[in-house]
Amino acid sequence: MDFTGKVVLITGGGRGIGRAAALGFARHGADLSLAARTAADLESVATEVRALGRRVVAIPTDTTRREQVTAWVATTVAELGRIDVVVNAAGIGILKPFSDLTEDDLDRMLAVNVRGVFSVTQVAAAEMAKTGGGIVVNIPGILGRAAMMQAAGYCASKFAVTGMTRAMALDLKRSGIRFTLLHLGGVDSPFWDNIAMRVQRDKMLSVEDAANTILFAASQTGNGVLNELVLQPESHQM
Repeated sequence: MDFTGKVVLITGGGRGIGRAAALGFARHGADLSLAARTAADLESVATEVRALGRRVVAIPTDTTRREQVTAWVATTVAELGRIDVVVNAAGIGILKPFSDLTEDDLDRMLAVNVRGVFSVTQVAAAEMAKTGGGIVVNIPGILGRAAMMQAAGYCASKFAVTGMTRAMALDLKRSGIRFTLLHLGGVDSPFWDNIAMRVQRDKMLSVEDAANTILFAASQTGNGVLNELVLQPESHQM
């Protein structure tokens, strides 16, 4: 894979899958624009990207705030010149029995997992269309196509990302923008740090597994596009 000359925009770029993807793209020649809520995490990743000889824009951004997304994208284009790949890796999960799920829980997940993806993609796509298009990688995960106990609200947000992405692909295909949906199984990332549910993190995919899949999806050339991909841990095959 060679991303030399490409600019990759990543949400959730300070930790977990987003961080691993950022470093993977940098190792393969890409320049990066990273957003996350925590400035310290972003600066840590940015330092590693610069050490790899790549340019990087790193701006603390709340993707649920449209004005912050717009400012981040504008700075990216001003400093790096273009956007070729968008990776929507930011997300939150609240897992609890349906009877305990609150409206606030649901609103928070819909705001970050759905509206955040909507705003980032819409704003970035307008810039991508000016330079001939590119690839958007969205990550609804396996719970964007299958249900799980204690995940009613989370599944609602992730199924929404799946449906929205399929529709966006139809609306934007004439702009040269292609979409990939990644349905990743459990990934051993900071997502699970504050989840009370008992899980076997040692049997999950690693963030590097997830990042390699993102890079593979973003490396499609010519007329090809990887529409959807399911990647499960070995313990959950098929």
